[in-house]
Parts: sequence; structure tokens; C-alpha cells
Amino acid sequence: MASTSPRRSAGGDPSSPLLPSPTSQASGSGGPLGRLTSLRGAARFIRRTGSRRLMREPSVAVRETAAEHIEERQTDWAYSKPVVVLDVLWNLAFVAVAAAVLAASVGERPAVPLRVWIAGYVLQCLLHILCVTVEYRRRSRDADQDGAGDGDFKLSIVKHLESANTMFSFIWWIIGFYWVSAGGQALSQDAPQLYWLSIVFLAFDVFFVVFCVALACVIGIAVCCCLPCIIAILYAVTDQQEGASEEDINNLSKFKFRTMGEADKLVAGIAAPVGGVMTECGTNPPVEHILSAEDAECCICLCPYEDGAELRELPCNHHFHCTCIDKWLHINSTCPLCKFNIVKNSLDREEV
Repeated sequence: MASTSPRRSAGGDPSSPLLPSPTSQASGSGGPLGRLTSLRGAARFIRRTGSRRLMREPSVAVRETAAEHIEERQTDWAYSKPVVVLDVLWNLAFVAVAAAVLAASVGERPAVPLRVWIAGYVLQCLLHILCVTVEYRRRSRDADQDGAGDGDFKLSIVKHLESANTMFSFIWWIIGFYWVSAGGQALSQDAPQLYWLSIVFLAFDVFFVVFCVALACVIGIAVCCCLPCIIAILYAVTDQQEGASEEDINNLSKFKFRTMGEADKLVAGIAAPVGGVMTECGTNPPVEHILSAEDAECCICLCPYEDGAELRELPCNHHFHCTCIDKWLHINSTCPLCKFNIVKNSLDREEV
């Protein structure tokens, strides 16, 4: 199942990771869209606990590489303009509703300090808006200037604010839940507007956390069981300049797969289990590679190679279905198994 040709060992540059660690993460406090980073842990848990029981190591490695790519892209999507605008507007709506209720409930006298709790919730939203706005402007400026400049210092401040806001948000939710529970039904009579606003804020936070966990599970299951669908979606929404170009992909070796019957094995003098033969297209005389039964399978879609299937072999000797690997290379120019960069190594060969 390890998609490698038997003629030489799999290559790759282990010192060059597929993607660098993200320099920043979406804020985990003050607003719902800031808590999407929790998807990473849930997706990683799904991969590590479920996939290894159902797949062999190469297929698991491909899915972990895809998950790394999704995690990295998640940060970029979290700070894209539409998401940032939606996040800011959403938190401003929380602030506006809270201000309106506080103004309309001046005459209410709750037994517990619900006004203080609502004011703290508003403070979280405002701090979250500040962090998201500063980070978005920093990223936009760095993209225009093609350099970080003094961004590292500002990034450090923003990350510390996000961390503090996350911790404050968690503690503040517990305090609010305690106050609402301690007040009991009397709160709904003494301060109905403050009571129900607090209930809505508390319930919405719980709902959104459950939604994020469920979404993370869906993503994790999709990466394990339907990776081609995930690649197709990424291919549709990704800037085509981020991965390999069409020319780079077309320069890779292309093969036709042919299954071997018992008669073919006898003629070739092969006794071991054989999955089939890869024949390189456009070569004279034809270049053939015999694949074992385990190697005759695409590690992306988990489907065995059928007779006449078109395969693509990378310089690191890993091979996949053309339809599977071509879309992957469009969004990421590295081999999903060993992280061999086909564009970088092609440029290096041209310079030599």
C-alpha cells in the first residue's frame, strides 16, 4: 500500500516541513468566530484514534499531511476579510444588544450582580474585536510589504491579549452561570430583562462550543474517510498560484497501470504476489515498474489501481491516481507522503 516504486527508495527532505507552524491563531475569546482553533485538537484526536485501526501507515501519513494543511489554511481563512467582517459585526451586535438591555433595565434590582457580568461580557467582545482588527491589519500590511517589519512585537502583544481574554472568558462564563443559578427563579421576576439576556449569552456560548466540536469531528471523519472530497473542496477555493503550476504537474511522469494475470506472471517468472505493472507513457522502449499487491493502491482515495488507470509518479517515487494527486499538487506542491517539494527541487535542478 505504500505507493513507492521498487527501483529506488523514497526520497524527500525531512528537514523541510510541509507547512510552517502558524504564527498566530484566531482568538479564543470574546466572540464565537474566535473559538474555531478548537477544531484542531478534535480533528487530530479523530485521526489518531480511528484511522490507524482501519488504514495502513502510508494512508494515515497522507491524511495527517492533509490535516496539517487544513489546520494551516484555517488560520488564513479565519483572518480573511469576509470572516473578519462577519466576526466584528457579530460581536458589535452582542455589544449593541447588551447596551440596549442595560439601558432599558435601569429600574431592575437583581439579587446578584448581573449588570457587572454583562458588562464583563461586553468587555470580552470589545477586546476580541480589537485583537482581530489589529491582527487583520498586520497581515494585510505584511502581505503588501512582503515582510514582517515590526510585526513580531505587535503579534506578541496580540497573542498575549488573546490568551488573557480566553482565560477571562472561561472564568467569566463560570461566574455568570453560578450567579444565574444562585439567583433562581427570583431573578426572572426581579430583573427579567437582565436575567434572560444572561441566559441567552450563556446558552449561546455553550451552543457554539458544541457546534465547533461537532464540526471538528465532521472534518476529522471526512479527512479519514473521504479525503478526495476535501481535496476537491480545497482545490475549488484555493488560489491556484499557491501550489504547483499546470506545467510543473504535466512535467511529472505519467503511467498506465495494467493488472497481471497468472499467465503473465508465469511468462515473467514472478512467483510473489503482484498487483500489476506501471508502464510509463510516451517512452520508447516502454519503461515498466512492477508493483506489489500492497503498492497497487492509491493512498489518497484508498482505491486499488484498476486496469488502465492513469497514474502519476513524483520524483520521490511515490505514485497516485492522476485525478487525486493533480488536485493536491495544485493546492500544495509537496508530496502528501514524504513532503518532497516538486517545485523547489525542480528549480534547484535548473540552477545546477
